[in-house]
Amino acid sequence: MTDQPDPIELLKIGKFAKLAKTNLRTLRYYEELGLVTPSRRSKGGFRYYRPTDLARVEMIQFLQELGLQLEEIASSLRGIPDASFREEWVARLRSILGQQDDLISKRIDALESQRNLVEGSLKHLDMCETCEHHPQASNNFCEPCQSAGHALPKLLSALF
Repeated sequence: MTDQPDPIELLKIGKFAKLAKTNLRTLRYYEELGLVTPSRRSKGGFRYYRPTDLARVEMIQFLQELGLQLEEIASSLRGIPDASFREEWVARLRSILGQQDDLISKRIDALESQRNLVEGSLKHLDMCETCEHHPQASNNFCEPCQSAGHALPKLLSALF
């Protein structure tokens, strides 16, 4: 018996990249930064990954989407598999997940703010639909609103 996983269970880098929705160059760069490590290499140098490594790549991509730089991600994830003390390991994982939660909360707040801007613009647009004034250069494109007398919502103003 061998102590190496059966190659059938492993994914060649090309297949792994496709499943991870990335490319070979990115995976090699992740490896260079210590973010992802191939489970095994063939005699010809082909990289093989475990299917479970997909979750790690997805986490890296998710953290990037939330605004973290790869160097920050690498720093956060470094040492998790080799941590020798359970308490330290659990604390590190809690820290990483807590950081993700904070970033998600900030993103939700930003999206809610954007949604409020859109809703305000849509509400005002309802007034525009029946207004006798039409946006044009002579009325500064209805800025301020010719009917209500206040500034147009930012998004609506940008469209005129």
